[in-house]
Formats: sequence, structure tokens, C-alpha cells
Amino acid sequence: MNPSIPTTALQLRSLVKADGSLQISLEPTPVPVPGADEVFIQVQATPINPSDIGLLFGPADLSTVTVSGSAQLPVVTARIPDGAMPGLAARLGQSMPVGNEGAGLVVAAGASSAAQALLGRTVAVIGGAMYAQYRVMPAAQCLPLPAGTTAAEGASCFVNPLTALGMVETMKREGHTALVHTAAASNLGQMLNRICQKDGIDLVNIVRKPEQAELLRGIGAKHVCDSSAPGFMDALTDALASTGATIAFDATGGGTLAGQILQCMEVAINRNAKEYSRYGSAVHKQVYLYGALDTRPTEIRRTFGMAWGVGGWLLFPFLQKIGPDATQALRERVAAELKTTFASHYARTVSLAGALSADAIALYGQRHTGAKVLIDPSM
Repeated sequence: MNPSIPTTALQLRSLVKADGSLQISLEPTPVPVPGADEVFIQVQATPINPSDIGLLFGPADLSTVTVSGSAQLPVVTARIPDGAMPGLAARLGQSMPVGNEGAGLVVAAGASSAAQALLGRTVAVIGGAMYAQYRVMPAAQCLPLPAGTTAAEGASCFVNPLTALGMVETMKREGHTALVHTAAASNLGQMLNRICQKDGIDLVNIVRKPEQAELLRGIGAKHVCDSSAPGFMDALTDALASTGATIAFDATGGGTLAGQILQCMEVAINRNAKEYSRYGSAVHKQVYLYGALDTRPTEIRRTFGMAWGVGGWLLFPFLQKIGPDATQALRERVAAELKTTFASHYARTVSLAGALSADAIALYGQRHTGAKVLIDPSM
């Protein structure tokens, strides 16, 4: 072990207790020695994504959050609604590490040539447990960042970029030619707009506020529909008729939006129908739910015939489905366009302890557009 590397380091962990409470804390954790094909990374940047918040807080009521402990070692507690506890049975008593992705400096490496080649390089990784001062990862799972790229610039080069590319790839593989995206002003939504503009793909953006619509139009989005506007359904139908979009990716999950999208797709398709069918159009319309910004039940009112589907979509099962070669091609595109198409923006950078402050939780816990937070565990 390199004498400059400590034998223990801090790691952020989330614990669900049997009494219905959630505890998040920084725990001293033994620092592992890298194996022959592994590298030892000082984590310098790791984003708080919605998927991370799902593990970090689970279904806890954020209005009950309290922070105790010290400034260096804060302890966050919150209450979990009684009705949510049965779904957390497998988590009870398990202190779980958090953080899907991040980037940092390789400060030690195993003996293999692949590991040694990364020594001193800044790399990005997606391996879980990234909210920590150090992380050991197989060299083969590290993405060396281009020269001149900082850890902060490379910290979000997996989850959002690969999700956005995966949506476009799913569209193509399932025979659609244009797509719809909800909560579209997010970091992910802005990336998807840049991809579609670069690749010549029509994209219909659905947002929830006028200022979000203006943000997207400001970056060149052509089709933007505000679900809070009185004429939302008509505007969405017009955009669908113009683009021919028949597949949607919905980040909200709950409520009526998925059904509204299917309804408008049906109306848009029927504008050019040559004959009437009592079973609705034969064109398949698909909505994939990939998030849960709206925690209400998903409500579907069938007003769109029989050729439709609603299902779930997650990044990692999709990558497993397309295989390592296709996944690597997507990763290489992300690396090549990291500072342009796939650039991420953050509202705040905090330390590990700072991520557990009450004001930071209030910022990122609501998952609002423009509130993405980056953790720098080296601070």
C-alpha cells in the first residue's frame, strides 16, 4: 500500500431501521488494496442523480429530515411512512453505500499492464459506492478521460449520457422515427435535445413550467409543450402530427401524463387516416416509464384503440440487452463529445459532509430542474 493512502476513508451510507426510520451517515471504511487488474481511485467528483436519491432516501418523508452529529460527520434521519415499510423488508438493517458514478485520479494500480497504464490518469467509472473518498475498480471498467478533462467534467458521463443515447437507440431498434420526452428541461433532457439536433431526429419535449419551455427553446428545441398551459393537449397533438413520434420516455411515472401522450398520439395518427377502424389505429404507440417524479399511481384512460403499450425502461437492463460491443460504441461517443453534447451543469458542488446538510438536501431532494448537485469527496 502506498504510504500516502490511508487505511480507512469515509463512505456515505444509507440505513433503513426496523422502527421505520432512515439514517444517512459518513462511516469510516477500510480502504481495500487493489488487485493485479484493479486501480485505486481518489474520487474527486460524483453527481447526485435521481436514481441515487432513490437509494439515498428511499420513500422517506423529506419534510421530517433532521441533521445531527458534527459538521465533519453529520447524521441525517427521516421518517418512512408505515405503508412503505413492507417494500423495504430486504433493506432492513443493511447499511448501503450510495453513488452510481463519478470520476477521479488513479493514485495506485495493480501489477497488470492495463492497470499500470491508468496510473496518474483521471478516469470515470460507474460501479456504485461512489460517495466515498476512494474507490477500487477493475481497470477494464474505467473510462480514461481525454487530456484536459477534469473530474467534474467527466463525473456524469455514464448515467445521463447513456440513458439519453439508450432512448434514441431504443427508438431506432423498435422501428420508430421520432420520440417524446417528459421532464425535458433536466440535464438529461438537454442532452437528449443536443443528441437529436446533431443526429437529425425529431424530438417532442414536455415540460411543466413556462420557464422550462423557454430554457429549451433557448438551446434550439423546436417542439416544446408545457403541460401546465391551457392548450397543452392540442399543442402536443400538433407536435406529434408534425414529427410522427410514436414512442415516449416518461420521467414522471405517475398521474395521467402517460395516458395523455397515448391519446394525443392516436389523434395525431388519425388526422391522416384513410379509413375508420372501430379498434383504433393499427400504428403501435409506446410509452416507457423510466422515472418516478410523480409518485401517484399511473392512470391510463383507454381512448386510443388497441395498438399501444406502457412499460418500464431502465438503463442497465437495456445495456445488457444490446451487448458489450454496442454498449462500448455508445461509451466511445460519450467520451468523444464529453464537453459538447454530453456536458453536465451543476447548481452546487459540496463535500461529502456538505451533501448531508439540511440546505443541500432541500436543494437536490426535490429533484427540480436546475438543482443538480455534485459531490467532491476530496474537499
